[in-house]
Amino acid sequence: MTRPADFSIRTKFFGLMSLLLIALLLASGIFLYHRQKDFVLRFAVDNARSFATQLIETREYMSSVVKNEPETNYNLVPQVVATQVAKRVTQNSKFYVRQVSLRYRNPENRPDAYETAQLQKFIDKPAAESYDIVKAGDTSFFRYLQPMRATPSCLGCHGSYQSAPDFVKKRFPPGHYSYNYRVGEVIGAVSVSIPMKDLYAQLGANFKLDLLARGLVYLIVTVVMGIIMSRLIITPVKLLSDRIIDVTRTGNFQEKMPQNSRDEIGMLIAAFNDMMEELSHRTVQSREADERYRRFIEVAASAVVTFLKNGKMVIVNEKAESLFGRNRQMLLGESIFDFLENAKDLQQRIERPGDFKEETSRQRVVSAGGRLVEVEMVVSASKADREPLYTAILRERNGG
Repeated sequence: MTRPADFSIRTKFFGLMSLLLIALLLASGIFLYHRQKDFVLRFAVDNARSFATQLIETREYMSSVVKNEPETNYNLVPQVVATQVAKRVTQNSKFYVRQVSLRYRNPENRPDAYETAQLQKFIDKPAAESYDIVKAGDTSFFRYLQPMRATPSCLGCHGSYQSAPDFVKKRFPPGHYSYNYRVGEVIGAVSVSIPMKDLYAQLGANFKLDLLARGLVYLIVTVVMGIIMSRLIITPVKLLSDRIIDVTRTGNFQEKMPQNSRDEIGMLIAAFNDMMEELSHRTVQSREADERYRRFIEVAASAVVTFLKNGKMVIVNEKAESLFGRNRQMLLGESIFDFLENAKDLQQRIERPGDFKEETSRQRVVSAGGRLVEVEMVVSASKADREPLYTAILRERNGG
């Protein structure tokens, strides 16, 4: 199973950006939803206040200008006119507007429990308006009330029984609770209501559109950032990684990478090119040194063998071929310890921790056919890239 840490940078970037996009969408969606809810509530309050104000102003205007007309035309009663105006104003909306009163004359104006409580509050503690979200059964409603206060013109019908018009006296006898109001007293209220589902219907549509727009913007930003990051960072780094792998495999330090900018990535590529150039010079120098070393040992008067810590011979000269009685191809890769009669002491000293110091010893070389040749052997160590190299110079004793 692949670990997340092993994914490519491009996969990690788009994965993280996708998670960030989802988180931003959720956060912005929650924020947007609550903001839309506040907006809907303000919208409902503003519209309800406007409807109530129009109705109250219409009623007050009619009560101030109408005199005896309601005697012959009941539709000119201020309360009736205001009700009809409210119906016309709200006919194209979901708002329901009506007039209510604790001392009502029209049964249709009888307040419900919520309206009764609010009217009583207006009487006890004067307020300009009242609104709330009320649940009725499985449905929630936005409720709004604005109080109506008695004006001098209102007392023409709601003052004393004796001063009331005849058509009012005929309908409502003396002692009816709709008489005897005083100026400034709460005579009723305009009640406005609308189901919350009708308010939220528009909220849901706006919410989806806004969320879709935000998601599209975030997606565009992610794609653009991904393209920019891919071109400026991921692709150059991938090419650099492939080039390093190629150098490790082939040892070719000649090919350089194009430097297209002077930013951090460009400076990294420039440093890589400088490193390749330096390695190329060092490789050439190392090869030249190896070649000079090979030429030197070939003309040496003694047998010279270069071997690794485990004894594996990597360089032998012509004198070594003669000493061991085998050609160079047979010797390379073999262990020098196999050709020494007393090799254990030397092998232990080489494997002992710490730096190996040059030492001279007498050895007996097992040559071809089992012939023993006494030699004086000088072994020295040199540092290499990965592990130390050991060079042994073997001089035959007695001219052998």
